[in-house]
Amino acid sequence: MEMNTEEKYTTGKDTDMKVYVNDQEFELVPGMTVKHALIDAGLLDMIKQGKKVYDEMDNEIGLSGALTEGAKIYIR
Repeated sequence: MEMNTEEKYTTGKDTDMKVYVNDQEFELVPGMTVKHALIDAGLLDMIKQGKKVYDEMDNEIGLSGALTEGAKIYIR
């Protein structure tokens, strides 16, 4: 099954994990990855253009990285 990259991962009452992408809050289903957060934020194309993802400690993280409640990620 091919995933629609425009699909949002905020699906109503099952969304109870808040994460922050470039300081903007998003609610995601628990278990979603960095890639899912970027898709939801509409920023995945920035990665395709060569940008990288970093956590709040300025460590580069991969698209398959796990997210937890309150995670803060940034694109640079």
